[in-house]
Amino acid sequence: MPGRADRPVAVVIPAYQAAATIAGVVARTSRAVPGATVYVVDDGSTDGTGGEGRGAGATVLIHPRNRGKGAALATGISAALDGGAGVIVTLDADGQHAPEEIPRLAAPVLGDAADLALGARARSGAMPWGRRCTNWVSAALASRIGGVAVPDAQTGFRALTRRAAQAVRPQELGYDFETAFLLAALTRGLRVQFVAVSTVYHGRPSHFRHWADTWRQARVFTRYARAIIFGAR
Repeated sequence: MPGRADRPVAVVIPAYQAAATIAGVVARTSRAVPGATVYVVDDGSTDGTGGEGRGAGATVLIHPRNRGKGAALATGISAALDGGAGVIVTLDADGQHAPEEIPRLAAPVLGDAADLALGARARSGAMPWGRRCTNWVSAALASRIGGVAVPDAQTGFRALTRRAAQAVRPQELGYDFETAFLLAALTRGLRVQFVAVSTVYHGRPSHFRHWADTWRQARVFTRYARAIIFGAR
């Protein structure tokens, strides 16, 4: 993946009970982004996730207990910043983001055309019906809030600049971290681009809790009620 020496790349992978998939994801990531530092944040797993990640060559950070995806992302992003990363990529540990697509995803950020690039999945038959519905609603609301077309507001496959990572520090601990990050980036005027990526839903079940996590994400949107009603300004 092309880049500059002054913009080293770090990849952050939040992981919970992902021993069956994490080694493969790390290995594929290292092949796709040679020279990048790969951080696996083991969020209180009891199945040996951390050991599998370490064995595949990742730098493993441990949460003694499960704290949530947002907390794991925050830990990994902080470590990447402390390590001097200029560009940070986040992807999931379950294999539902293709590491081979990282170079294309990160290209706008590495080329200084965007502060945040999000992997936009098609709401096709590959995506479960319930997720298609919540994805459509969240994308429509984010588009209203940000004043730009947002095709996928729930994706965890992202690339961001060091400046964006330093400027946006959500306090949410779960999947709502990603929603809060995107909405803050849009309303603060960061340059956001969307890159089409594969829609993959297979393998191990998601840890996303449909009702509880959807409710938490909805609470983030309520902070922007004025923009939802009157539009972005």
